[in-house]
Amino acid sequence: MAFKADADKIKRWREERHWSQEHLAELAGIGLRTIQRIETGEAASRETLMALAAAFNVDVLALCVDPEVEAGELVRRRNAKGRAALQLSFWIHLASYLFGMIIFAGISLGSGWFVMKWPMIWWTVGIAGHALPVIFMEVVTRYQERY
Repeated sequence: MAFKADADKIKRWREERHWSQEHLAELAGIGLRTIQRIETGEAASRETLMALAAAFNVDVLALCVDPEVEAGELVRRRNAKGRAALQLSFWIHLASYLFGMIIFAGISLGSGWFVMKWPMIWWTVGIAGHALPVIFMEVVTRYQERY
């Protein structure tokens, strides 16, 4: 059975101790290629993780990825991606809105009376409606980061 080793942690601990991959392999009694595979994120056997834990003088679970933490990180990354897309769409809409308002104002001034009043009002309502989810997502994100 293969376990998901925390490759970043293993590599960081090795580098903090100023050990080469060869030195760690020798201390743990495993092959150099095994260390290289683990540090690139491939799965490791239970025996390999036990040997690495003995070399680092830690518990085996300290070398494994916690599935809950990994799932939480995945959810956080997906939410950040969606939030970034929502913000980008709002900024594009806002730029279009400002350009449109300039055009509408020019049309209204050229015709002698305010003919573009209703399109300007309804587009303003639309941009305000688009701003609400952006603001809401920002508030929720800050609340989640705090608690």
